[in-house]
Amino acid sequence: VIPYVLITPNETRRNQLQQSKLSFAKKELNDLERWKEEHRPGPIKLVPQRLGGKESEAQARQKQQMMLMQSKYQQKHKREEYVKAKKAAEEAEILKKKAIQREKAEKLEVKKRQQEMQRREMFREDRYYKTTELLNRLDSGLPKTDSCQIANRGPESTAWSRSHTYKQALREDENGRLEEMKQEQRRKAELMEFKQKQEEEARTRAHQNEQRRVNNAFLDRLQNKTQPNSIYQPGYSG
Repeated sequence: VIPYVLITPNETRRNQLQQSKLSFAKKELNDLERWKEEHRPGPIKLVPQRLGGKESEAQARQKQQMMLMQSKYQQKHKREEYVKAKKAAEEAEILKKKAIQREKAEKLEVKKRQQEMQRREMFREDRYYKTTELLNRLDSGLPKTDSCQIANRGPESTAWSRSHTYKQALREDENGRLEEMKQEQRRKAELMEFKQKQEEEARTRAHQNEQRRVNNAFLDRLQNKTQPNSIYQPGYSG
């Protein structure tokens, strides 16, 4: 067990401390009130003057309302222009992607046509060489004839004439086909250029019509706002 000593409080000392604290607080409050009283602001003296302009209150309120409506319309017009520009940019991006895909498809188609033309050309050349080789073998197998036999146009001369005529017909047919293919490629190129020009003109007309429509709508709104009998008059709650 730890021993301890109990000291009874001194009531007189405690009362004296409380009284001193109360008196000190009261003194501070009195000092604060005296300071406020000494530093109280005096009366404000202003020279009377006329305020406002030449317009009446009704005219000023009407002008204020018109300015508010114009600002609302301008904000709405800006939002519409922003949406329209965003949509136009998206459409332009889509058209650009489509044009890229179309160009790739056209290049692939041209490449396929060129490959097909090369295959046909190789096939015709191979057929022409084989036919020429066959005709040369036939010509080499014929016996030599003198001038009398040539004049009499025997069977050997007739065979040589047929082979020569056949070779010439093959050459003419080959040249004709090449010329037809060149003309076909030229017609396709002209048709593609004409289609591109039509698409460009259509896009230009559509853009001009849209711009004209926007300008007309904006002018109509301005005209409606400036008309005296417009529904946007002060006091209208429609």
